[in-house]
Amino acid sequence: MTWHRIVLWTALVLFAVWFLTPLYVMIVTSLKDMDQIRGGNLMEPPTHLNFASWGKAWNQACTGTDCGGLKPFFMNSVSMVVPAVAISTTLGIVNGYVLSKWRFRGSEVMFAMLLFGVFMPMQVVLLPMSQILGYFGIASSIIGLIVMHVLAGIPSTTLFFRNYYVGLPDELIKAAMLDGAGFWRILWRVVLPLSTPILVVTLIWQFTNIWNDFLYGVVFSGADSKPITVGLNNLANTTSSVKEYNVDMAAALIAALPTLFVYVVAGKYFVRGLTAGAVKG
Repeated sequence: MTWHRIVLWTALVLFAVWFLTPLYVMIVTSLKDMDQIRGGNLMEPPTHLNFASWGKAWNQACTGTDCGGLKPFFMNSVSMVVPAVAISTTLGIVNGYVLSKWRFRGSEVMFAMLLFGVFMPMQVVLLPMSQILGYFGIASSIIGLIVMHVLAGIPSTTLFFRNYYVGLPDELIKAAMLDGAGFWRILWRVVLPLSTPILVVTLIWQFTNIWNDFLYGVVFSGADSKPITVGLNNLANTTSSVKEYNVDMAAALIAALPTLFVYVVAGKYFVRGLTAGAVKG
């Protein structure tokens, strides 16, 4: 251990403590009862584990006038995220494959136009998209949210897969064509088996963006289709005679658990996918 490695590890530990402290506070606060919260300090661990706040946050806490907890909002998010991630990723695979290996006249222009969707502020599309969803009769519904997130995610997924597929040897495609394989067979038998790193990156990216989205959820959802982020906001802003901080912290952790689980389980694959070409091209 040289001095510069000691300095490096010290800095890394300090940064880790800095970023993990809010998570620690949330966890210990959610496991305390209100008496300990009022009489103790913020960093003090719970004297005894109290999971009642978790149960209340899940199925009893008030989110406005409704006191059914976060459970319906959580299920709405699951119903929205799974198809939205699957569809946007599938379309990104096909688009990236076409724009990298089956180029046509104007394909580069089309790709450049798609890139505008990556950097365009979300607020720009709120009014026109609400009119379009209303015209098709899917406004304020789970289906409308799925359509919105699919359309918003296509530019990013296309960018990821296109830049990754540019690095694949063209000889693989030509060899498969000489063997008589067509467009879809080459994609399914040749390209997809080589796409695991970027596929993991895209799935994690889309899942995180859609699950944590608040703007689209609050604008395009109805009374029965609000996602978990809107439910958490309503719960935190609901006034009562006693502010139950343990319930609020438990609710925040419930909303964050899926993304935390994904990054803990697949975080190393996310980094590998990025270094394998997700940001190249």
